Amino acid sequence: LDNVRQAGLGWGDVAGAIGQAGCMSAELPRLWLGTPPPIEWAHDSAAAEAYAAGQGVLFLTPHMGCFEITAQALALRFSAQHGPLTVLYRPARHAGLGEVMALARQRPGLEAVPTTLAGARQTIKALRSGRAVGLLPDQVPPEGMGQWAPFFGQPAYTMTLAARLALQTGA
Repeated sequence: LDNVRQAGLGWGDVAGAIGQAGCMSAELPRLWLGTPPPIEWAHDSAAAEAYAAGQGVLFLTPHMGCFEITAQALALRFSAQHGPLTVLYRPARHAGLGEVMALARQRPGLEAVPTTLAGARQTIKALRSGRAVGLLPDQVPPEGMGQWAPFFGQPAYTMTLAARLALQTGA
């Protein structure tokens, strides 16, 4: 509710979004454990051109919902020709959930790596070999690995990893 007020919105403005968050929660088990839903590509030329440049591709998607389906769709569409999509993920704090997440994200054409130094090295290696990396830019980075920026008039600590990876690899 603090965020709603901060954005200058009322309860009626966000009720639909709250309902959609509930839908996403109900759909997540299928995305994690079921067969991938059918995907229709309206336009994939920007992604195809980025892959063709051979310098690696960075895909940035919001965390909730979109990441899960987008990573699977990109892997199905491009991994046979360009290698697996490497995705960074933050390991779950609860061991049981962590096992489910690891299983769910290790799909054909996907290479899930943890947000550790070893995982960061794997992302750099993937980009330098012309492959793609998927990042969730809405995660709060560890101290010293981000930058404070205004967001709805409030300071927000945001990641700089995507920009650093692009500068370091030319992706």
